[in-house]
Amino acid sequence: MINKNEKGFALVLSLILLLVMSLMGGTLIVISSGDHQSNNTSDQYQQAFYVAETGLLEGEKNIINQFLGPWTKINDITIPIKIDPDTGEDLVPTEDEEIAHALYLDKIRPSAIGEDVRHINNKSLPRNQVNVTETNCFKSFRNIKREGFQVAQHVVNQNFGKLIEPIFGTFSDVDSLATGNVKVTEKLKKEREYLKRFRYEYFSVYIGTAPYFGTGSSIKKTATNSQTLGTAYKIYACGFMVAKGTDLDEYNNKEEIIIPLETIIVMPN
Repeated sequence: MINKNEKGFALVLSLILLLVMSLMGGTLIVISSGDHQSNNTSDQYQQAFYVAETGLLEGEKNIINQFLGPWTKINDITIPIKIDPDTGEDLVPTEDEEIAHALYLDKIRPSAIGEDVRHINNKSLPRNQVNVTETNCFKSFRNIKREGFQVAQHVVNQNFGKLIEPIFGTFSDVDSLATGNVKVTEKLKKEREYLKRFRYEYFSVYIGTAPYFGTGSSIKKTATNSQTLGTAYKIYACGFMVAKGTDLDEYNNKEEIIIPLETIIVMPN
């Protein structure tokens, strides 16, 4: 009688154990998938943060270039045109103006004709004269007033992938394993396309005078910090990740991730 009651118990126990192990395996798969997705999201936010830092650096570089003199093709630098106040017509440059212009070109002329040079006669410290565009980046900074806000410069929809694309120009220069290796080459191509989904934007605001600390250069004395008045700018920048398949050349306010950053720089007067 006892043997008859126990008949088939092993089969039932096996089914129960199989069900438990299946549930445990499914749980582990879900946990592993969640961790993988979490790691991917964390990597995307980290990349967007680096792209936002790139935006800050580009904003600083833009101001520094204007301060030192914008890069210009030497063949594009011409004598400033003056207008006759009576007739409104362009005045013909005088001989002295032509001589002064030729001397200026000789002063800044590069080693080869056609190269970019710093147009030092056109250097400046920008002021707030540009109406800001109401982008998602601008809206991310809650401490900025919304009406009548002007900036010194506002650059939008800059593609990070295209900025660093020269690195991927020759795959063998990036990774020696890429030469003749189809899998590595395809991986690098996917990475290049992935990075094109990241964009940056920046705008800078002239905020007035501020102390500027420079370093002394006296031969008789050791270098010490000297304080003078400088021109201060606040730079705002955002790093974005846009949805897959988004037009890379069109700004459409459809960012999946936005990382806003800000910094202050002081230029010497």
